[in-house]
Amino acid sequence: MTTAVAAPFRFFSLQVTRTRRLGPSLVRVTFTGEDLAQCLSHGLDQSLSLFVPHPGQSAPVVPLDLGDGWWQAWRELPDDVRAVMRSYTLRALRHDPDEIDIDFVLHTPAGPASAWAARAVAGDNVLILGPAIADNRAIRFRPPEDSDLMVLWGDESALPAVSSVLESLPPGTPVRVWLEVRDAGNIQDLPTAADAEITWLVRDDDAKCSPLALDALRAARLPSAERPYVWIAGESGCVKELRRHFVRERGIDRRRVTFVGYWRQGLSEEQLRAQE
Repeated sequence: MTTAVAAPFRFFSLQVTRTRRLGPSLVRVTFTGEDLAQCLSHGLDQSLSLFVPHPGQSAPVVPLDLGDGWWQAWRELPDDVRAVMRSYTLRALRHDPDEIDIDFVLHTPAGPASAWAARAVAGDNVLILGPAIADNRAIRFRPPEDSDLMVLWGDESALPAVSSVLESLPPGTPVRVWLEVRDAGNIQDLPTAADAEITWLVRDDDAKCSPLALDALRAARLPSAERPYVWIAGESGCVKELRRHFVRERGIDRRRVTFVGYWRQGLSEEQLRAQE
């Protein structure tokens, strides 16, 4: 079942086919669906909205029969009935067979989406509001064609996007990457043909912006480049601090810096949306 909302996005009804642990607090869930062939994206950091059911529900409750009015009707449902909505990165999209992968961070204490992912089994039902047009506004990684250096930073929430970017880069592309994780067991081998130097930082607290990131970046000597492109994504407070570093301290043109706050320390997605 699909329901058109507003191009370039639409709803897709999906079922879990399998799950795989990637680390102590990372799990990959693979989904399929009969209309997934119409899900299209060529973005490397493609975001989508995932709707999961509450415990005891067989499927997420979203009033799709109301067409464009689904959003207001969904918000007006009781909290324990309304499907849980969270934003995630599309880690992989495959056709023939039609499948998508979404990687979840398993938090402690677990939020509703994290708890759902930890117990997900084949056959579980979800909805996604995903891309039906390959080039859409939920893709942020857009380096200018003349870029001669890629600089990437992310925390666990940005790991799927960083992994996709590294897989896509042409051989020999200069790229420097910093990734922050809370558990050394979440460190992964990230395949790439690029000339990539990847630095993993393991933080031991829940600081809004770990000094590990700022200290490591300030101490780093980047390869000589006239037209670098910087992509930063993760906790919004940390992202803002790192953007200031690249723009103010390193003098990189702000138009060549993409920064995306995937989450905010101490706030649920509902609270963050309410503030916005």
